[in-house]
Amino acid sequence: VQLQASGGGLVQPGGSLRLSCAASGSGFSIAAMRWYRQAPGKQRDLVATVTSYGSTNYADSVKGRFTISRDNAKNTVYLQMNSLEPEDTAVYYCNADVLISGRWGLYRGQGTLVTVSS
Repeated sequence: VQLQASGGGLVQPGGSLRLSCAASGSGFSIAAMRWYRQAPGKQRDLVATVTSYGSTNYADSVKGRFTISRDNAKNTVYLQMNSLEPEDTAVYYCNADVLISGRWGLYRGQGTLVTVSS
């Protein structure tokens, strides 16, 4: 199973971006999916989580601005980011709890860079 993140880029403060992370492969199912971010010189922090039933949780710093969602048919998780601030600049990563061949594992995607700057 591979996770492929996309959608990062350069955006001005107050702007919006939508990140996507798609899981590919066969014979698997996915439970929770998450977005993390890591700013330069800082630790990696959890941004948002969505369960297979659609329940969501957010870091306090993004509540009301970011929305996580998923399309189970496409094995894809999204992060809609609005009202972006320079402090949101980071590499954004996705991961997922994946069941394959009877075993659960944590699968991670590569990062996608988001830069918020005027």
